[in-house]
Amino acid sequence: MAGTQHLWLFIVSGLLLNITPGPDSLFIMARSASQGWRAGFVACWGIGSGVFVHVFAAALGLSALLATSAAAFTAVKVIGAAYLVWIGIGMLRQRAGGASPAVVEAGPRVIRYRDIFRQGFLTNALNPKVALFFLAFVPQFIAPDAPSKPLAFIVLGTIFDINGMLWCHSLALFTAFASSRLNVGPSVGLWLNRTMGAAFVALGARLALASR
Repeated sequence: MAGTQHLWLFIVSGLLLNITPGPDSLFIMARSASQGWRAGFVACWGIGSGVFVHVFAAALGLSALLATSAAAFTAVKVIGAAYLVWIGIGMLRQRAGGASPAVVEAGPRVIRYRDIFRQGFLTNALNPKVALFFLAFVPQFIAPDAPSKPLAFIVLGTIFDINGMLWCHSLALFTAFASSRLNVGPSVGLWLNRTMGAAFVALGARLALASR
């Protein structure tokens, strides 16, 4: 299919990789728990769009620059880490519903859908580890005699993204359903949001210290 090989192995491997916890899963869970499944879905779409940045970059050979240039990798890494920390600090500083700190029963501040999409997109697009992952993982499933290797890369990247979106949407629905069933109060939701913020700060620090 379009110069690919071992497609079923690629799909199964991609699904297993997608269910591994990471910044994307945490972001989806945070938005779904605090604002419901619709916000979780918007987060999924932002993340899925960010994946395509890496797919096309790898297909065009731009990801190879990150793999070979220490300066390029460090620049993207620092920007990505700073953005993760910035999101985390924003979640940690959230007050109840944007109102007075004395309003204990208000929930976390509602974030606009377009901002959720943007955050999900940049969280993924600014992570150089994702670019290197595509560069290392996908070529194994491109046939040596593929008529167009960039096209085969894009096809596989699209399949991987769709695979991931199925999992991400399921995670968003499950998180929203669990929050509803457990009757998580506004104050608990606020502290859950702050816990996720602390996790984002930690992930940002980890990315900043990561090597190629």
